[in-house]
Amino acid sequence: MHYLALLFGREDGGPEGEPGSPEFDAELERYAAFEAAAGAAIVGGAALYPSETVVNVRHTADGPLVTDGPFTEQAEVVGGFTVFENENLDDCLELVRKIPAAADGFVEVWPMSEYMQVAGSQADWWLALLLEPPGDVVAPGTPEWDAGAAEHIRFGEQVGDVIRGGGSLHLPESVTTVRVRDGETLFTDGPFAESAEVANGLYMFAAPDRAAAVAIAVQIPLGERGRLELRQIVDIQI
Repeated sequence: MHYLALLFGREDGGPEGEPGSPEFDAELERYAAFEAAAGAAIVGGAALYPSETVVNVRHTADGPLVTDGPFTEQAEVVGGFTVFENENLDDCLELVRKIPAAADGFVEVWPMSEYMQVAGSQADWWLALLLEPPGDVVAPGTPEWDAGAAEHIRFGEQVGDVIRGGGSLHLPESVTTVRVRDGETLFTDGPFAESAEVANGLYMFAAPDRAAAVAIAVQIPLGERGRLELRQIVDIQI
């Protein structure tokens, strides 16, 4: 089964968040060591540019609403993600507890109903993280889910081969949040905090620049109260 690990951490405006800085490179070395230890269990993932670069997209009666910058002030934001393939959740959590983000911030582990990601350079890749109010998320296999899946199939047909990956998630109550403090691993059921929105899926796609990425993102189906966060992916081989 596939599991999405959303990696949350603080962004204090320091150089460790800036791709290409020595501090950022040092952080990458920590993750490279983790990935080497995890081996074939890691089947996907990416690091993201700072949240100050985010583009938010909503659908309204008047058309797409596009805004710049973080949607809300948060102490900890998503800095990247890793996708695992494991036999069960316990095996996945044993790996997740060793991710640097678990000690620096926290990790949300989401069981996935489906996932794919192509290999290769991520130089022109973008991530669209789909978000919904918790009460609006529907369970896989329901008629509502199937109707939404049909919309996403049509989106894929519209944009063609720019899609580089993506996946859908199970319900929020299936989430496990992982933190490591003073050497002790803390597991919590559900997302880390009571939030107005939770993750509901993700896309990765190729676009040469921000304008082209936004033009693709506004076509992604969303729920009536849904939102997506568009972030550029840092070109790191996984």
